[in-house]
Amino acid sequence: MSIINRFSHLQIILCFLIYNLTLNAQTESFVYGDALPDAPELSARGTYAVGVRTLDFINKGQADVLNSKNGIDPIYDRPLKVEVWYPAQLAKGAIETVLYNEVMGTANDSLRPLIPITIKGRASRDAAPLTTNGPFPLLVVAHGYVGSRYLMTYLTENLASKGYVVVSIDHTDSTFKDASPFSSTLVNRAKDISFVMNQVADLGTSKNKNFLTGLVDSENIGIIGYSMGGYGVLNVAGAGYSDGLVGFFSSITGGSKAIVDLAMSNPEFPKVDPRIKAVVAFAPWGMERGIWDAEGLKGLKVPTFFVAGNQDDISGYEKGIKAIYTGAVNADRYLLTYKNARHNVAPNPPPVEALAPGLHIDEYYRYAEPSWDERKINNVNQHFLTAFLGIHLKQKDYSKFLELQENSNEKNWTGFKPRSSTGMELLHAKPAP
Repeated sequence: MSIINRFSHLQIILCFLIYNLTLNAQTESFVYGDALPDAPELSARGTYAVGVRTLDFINKGQADVLNSKNGIDPIYDRPLKVEVWYPAQLAKGAIETVLYNEVMGTANDSLRPLIPITIKGRASRDAAPLTTNGPFPLLVVAHGYVGSRYLMTYLTENLASKGYVVVSIDHTDSTFKDASPFSSTLVNRAKDISFVMNQVADLGTSKNKNFLTGLVDSENIGIIGYSMGGYGVLNVAGAGYSDGLVGFFSSITGGSKAIVDLAMSNPEFPKVDPRIKAVVAFAPWGMERGIWDAEGLKGLKVPTFFVAGNQDDISGYEKGIKAIYTGAVNADRYLLTYKNARHNVAPNPPPVEALAPGLHIDEYYRYAEPSWDERKINNVNQHFLTAFLGIHLKQKDYSKFLELQENSNEKNWTGFKPRSSTGMELLHAKPAP
């Protein structure tokens, strides 16, 4: 790195530190996921205290596609770090407050250096699990490329407070800290989700006592993904990838066939885990790039809730996310659309550090929406996922919150405060006979 580049990086870091100190007083009281005055009814935090812990898993014997040669994949043990939020019992006097240490920027990107950030949350680190009201349905959360397990803390904490065990994955080779060639993300996203789901479910029923023992209802599982996470959860739920993706993957990896197992043309696919009862796909990537064809989408049969912006310029809307919704003819499915939103319909609001002068604007637009307050989107997501997941994983009678007229501007949606449900659309399609 040149002296000039080093100096510019130091300037950036100094600017954001000064700006951070200036804004901290303004933002101390608000925590990601807190309800705005116009937050819809089901966005409110639940009745359970929330604990949080970090776990490390190793998925042994995986194809190392980043080092493929002549169609041969070396084998390696793939590390995965996860964050687990869960209903907890707090010690007397304890409060739900936690700081998540993360970075913004992108590894190996000279224009976007890695800068430490902290995200304030409402959870208690390493709190004792609540053992009297469980077990609780399991939710597995997958971020995009690039991202982190802390990208949606507004949602993970909120759902845990409503009686779920929520596990969010740091997808190796696909985080801010270790961004690597895209081929690893293409093949590993779905495999990571399945592996972590099984690991946590096994811990919940293990005879070897751990904090998850007896806490996890492994027969009721939901999987949630954003962008490349959406690409992954749809595959895990039965939407097999196209032969076009198989060919493309082979071409960029020197002939690797590691993704063949996930293709719809594979006679062994799909084998959907029957414990998966609900899928949420935020802005799933891939349809515009030929990742799925009609046959692949027919494999999706699990009830699915899609969330999109109709100006999405990453995943696409009409030929992207909406086309997946339309083509998944065998699933009971919803599509919530934020009008004029682009791709960021899932993450936390921009961290304070992303507002500092001198940073690449993409650090801000990693999180922000040009036409929406991200905090409003967060509250609406909390509301609809509480309804959708509550119906399918907890047998709650939340149907009135989903049985709505399509256009939110025509009549105030049930559960929304007067005049607050504007700029959205909710579509619903039942499975084909």
